[in-house]
Amino acid sequence: MFNGLIRELAKIKNFSNNKLTLKSKYIPKTGDSIAVNGVCLTATKIYPDGFEVELSPETQKTIAIENYAPGKLVHIEPALRFGDRVDGHLIQGHIDAIGEILEIKKNKNSYDVIIKTSPTAMKYIIPKGSIAIDGVSLTINEVFSDRFRLTIIPHTFENTLFKYYKPLQRVNIETDMFARYLYHMFKKKESKNIDEIIAWW
Repeated sequence: MFNGLIRELAKIKNFSNNKLTLKSKYIPKTGDSIAVNGVCLTATKIYPDGFEVELSPETQKTIAIENYAPGKLVHIEPALRFGDRVDGHLIQGHIDAIGEILEIKKNKNSYDVIIKTSPTAMKYIIPKGSIAIDGVSLTINEVFSDRFRLTIIPHTFENTLFKYYKPLQRVNIETDMFARYLYHMFKKKESKNIDEIIAWW
């Protein structure tokens, strides 16, 4: 589990044979879980200046893979430990969809970011709900039919990849796991009446 607070921006040194090597100040231990742009991965090798993870073919199909090229910067966050504060929201590191940034607009002391994504993901996206974009925990401010609006405060904007994002940039999206659970729970129970649903819950 993660909470969407980025530890640092690491640099990708190499990506070949499904193995991704990163240069970072944070050095995990072999076997540790670490989120790379929001994707939960396992540290398989440790180096003095970073670490290596391996991406399965399934993972590579579900993420914005172009953002893992050598020279690119990525968000990294080590997994939570029991007893840690959760200042963002609970994130599994399982990417639900890819989003496309449509607009980034300065709005007084914040930035409005519009992201378009698939209908499959949109059904879990609700106003004032939580979402992770490339592993960053954020609050959804407005929802449309095929896109949503985020408001990014200057601290988050300057300390994450958001300051580098441009329109048409693709990003990894993980919707709120509680929204997914509730959606599937009520979908399974849709044939029952409301009293049965409440009793079951």
